[in-house]
Amino acid sequence: MNQDLFQAPDYYNLDDLLTDEHKMVRDAARDWVKRSVSPIIEEAAQRAEFPNEILGGLAEVGAFGPYIPEEYGGAGLDQISYGLIMQELERGDSGVRSTASVQSSLVMYPIFKYGSEEQKQKYLPKLASGEMIGCFGLTEPNHGSNPGGMETKIKDMGDHYLLNGAKMWISNAPFADIAIVWAKNEEGRIHGLVVERGMEGFTTPETHNKWSLRTSATGELIFDNVKIPKENILPEKSGLGAPLGCLDSARFGIAWGAIGAAMDCYDTALRYSKERVQFGKPIAAFQLQQKKLAEMITEITKAQLLAWRLGALKNEGRATSAQISMAKRNNVDMALKIAREARQILGAMGITGDYSIMRHMMNLESVITYEGTHDIHLLITGMDITGENAFK
Repeated sequence: MNQDLFQAPDYYNLDDLLTDEHKMVRDAARDWVKRSVSPIIEEAAQRAEFPNEILGGLAEVGAFGPYIPEEYGGAGLDQISYGLIMQELERGDSGVRSTASVQSSLVMYPIFKYGSEEQKQKYLPKLASGEMIGCFGLTEPNHGSNPGGMETKIKDMGDHYLLNGAKMWISNAPFADIAIVWAKNEEGRIHGLVVERGMEGFTTPETHNKWSLRTSATGELIFDNVKIPKENILPEKSGLGAPLGCLDSARFGIAWGAIGAAMDCYDTALRYSKERVQFGKPIAAFQLQQKKLAEMITEITKAQLLAWRLGALKNEGRATSAQISMAKRNNVDMALKIAREARQILGAMGITGDYSIMRHMMNLESVITYEGTHDIHLLITGMDITGENAFK
């Protein structure tokens, strides 16, 4: 069992930009990760299992729908608080953050934004408490970066809909109680619907043999003539903009979460460099190691400022999808590069489970791809600044 000695870097005194509530929320999540995630996460990653015992703790620290109003079971917090929670969870492990991110931004958010009052009352309190876990079905075997090409269909049968199709690479799928699924109707319009475990023809086979996100439960969603009650359709928004709105919220959380992974790699490498002696002195005294560490803290600080400003814009309702894309792309790329450099500082020890770096590196290889690949987010920025669409 590894001892968690993490000390968060704050080179530009960014805590001064946070409210007392922000710091209280962050510190509660940080303490919980040290207590409940760090001692078990390496073994869970080696076993490629999600540690189900942490679900209650995630709910207790407000990781499930922290910005959802209290009347629906959420904590009623702002977007920076949400980001800080995601940062601390991913500092522990990207798979843990993914579980909370999906629950919050891809399940609770669409129900809150697009659902009926009855749906909100039925699902949100149970999702906030962790009594119910959800997943989000958008990506398909033949449609990843092009979700508008989805082949999953719903057919109006009069008193219900008939759902057929398949989704893949779905976080939380193997144990989710409900799935927010996006499908086309007979006119080709995309709609969101709530599919409940136990509905006949609905199965969730687990995806195995992953080298990345090994502590996240990943699976498929298979729909074989599943009867969907009409009251399970999300009534307040349809079209591709509906699921993309959910992804904006999730990508915002990822932009913060990646900082947590980067901070953990930096902190581990810094501590190791001071303790590891070669040629008669700590390797921290050598110029090349100082270069690595100095560049790490610089990039982390830049990412912290980017995320904080984005959070402030989001609180004001002014954050654009393109701005969120930029932060997701930049911060995940930053974290992955820092993980690779930190691994080099640790030398051979960096590949072992005695340290978190290799686990973070493998996880970030998924994070840089899911919810918009590194290249797709680059093109989103390109389209935003030029007005030219390079996707078609």
